[in-house]
Amino acid sequence: MSGFPLITLGKRFASSLREEGTRPALRRARHYALRRIKGQGASSLAPAIRHAPQGPERYLHGIWQDLAREEAFHVKTAPALLRGKRQIAMIADLNLPQCRKYRVEQLAAFWRGRGVEFEYAHYQDIPRATRIIQHASHLMEYRLQTGPAADMIRYEAHRLRLPILYDLDDPLFSVSAYETYRNMEALDPAMKAHFLSEAPRYLSMMNGADVLSVSTPGMAQHAELYTNRPVFVRRNFADIETLESGAAAIAEDRLEDGLFRVAFSSGSQGHEVDLAEIIEPLTEFVLDDPDRRLMLIGHFDTAHLPNGLERQIETVKFTDYPQYLHALRRANCTVMPLCDDAFNRCKSAVRVLDAAAVAVPAIVGTVGDLDNVVEHGKTGFVAQTPGDWMSALRELAADPGAAADIGVKARQALEQKWKGSDQPHIIAPELLAWVEE
Repeated sequence: MSGFPLITLGKRFASSLREEGTRPALRRARHYALRRIKGQGASSLAPAIRHAPQGPERYLHGIWQDLAREEAFHVKTAPALLRGKRQIAMIADLNLPQCRKYRVEQLAAFWRGRGVEFEYAHYQDIPRATRIIQHASHLMEYRLQTGPAADMIRYEAHRLRLPILYDLDDPLFSVSAYETYRNMEALDPAMKAHFLSEAPRYLSMMNGADVLSVSTPGMAQHAELYTNRPVFVRRNFADIETLESGAAAIAEDRLEDGLFRVAFSSGSQGHEVDLAEIIEPLTEFVLDDPDRRLMLIGHFDTAHLPNGLERQIETVKFTDYPQYLHALRRANCTVMPLCDDAFNRCKSAVRVLDAAAVAVPAIVGTVGDLDNVVEHGKTGFVAQTPGDWMSALRELAADPGAAADIGVKARQALEQKWKGSDQPHIIAPELLAWVEE
């Protein structure tokens, strides 16, 4: 970041050369150099008011003051566009591994594959965040809420004339979704109160952007209740990591011990309430045969399970993505129930993609986007009624060979339809045009 002012002022000098000619440009540069020699110009790390309280939210203030004094603050066009480039800077909350993978890293690979440069930074890494937006033609923000640092970054983006897209894959802005989200029943009430108090800060970020992207059609419908901004869908998809890690898991010899495993995966807390939707038929199915197992992968409090089921439970701790897929590959099928509430109707089908990556058939309900990824009876099963869960489990257990064949078809569908592409069911054409046109 120490070189940032020179880069910025170098661009301003080049712009002045084009717009005003050599002499005025040299005069501005000479005037600025003299001020810096005399100690009158503030550096990027030391604002002009040197004894004022410092913090990340003031990181750009000294630079802004210098640019304003030198009449170089305002630009007419994003510097990247003046160079004929399309380059995306994404400022994101990178703290959740699944979110980072599906909403940031795979998007970077997607745009780079189209010849668009893409850099990203954690929203708390202010030096990197401020650096990458200097080279950008477009700013994308993911899962950010308002605050001094975020406001500073967005102010700089406006100064640079960058169009802004805000991306979200959970309705964090929605009081109505959180208030009816049944997964909260498994958590400390204080956590729910915290989420409710944060919702307006996410909504403010949404409504300060030019355009919004979300992960599912259900999420788009819910977002439109809260904003007048254009909302478009960019679904999560199977990226190279998913396909390669899944193939590696498939290539290993499968554990053949005569057991039939039903997997339930949870990447975050509170999903005990989702499994409770089908726990009665699931418990009956598992206990009907001593060679059946319920495999719980990730976060799950087994205290929520019925008595007697613990003897036929296998648990796998939360781990990294490749190891998670290797564990999932041990299952004969996976179940993905969701409570029918506003929050879950926004849910994406990432768990279906994960299961398909390792050729494991999924049984899903009709809440969220999951049933749009499963072709009933061919790549998995869609349970329309409570009884459908038991029927699907019995059908798969009755013929493990046929179950494996369904898993193979799920993997084929993943490779053909649900990998990264510019097809409209993956990314809205309007989002492509927003960057490329």
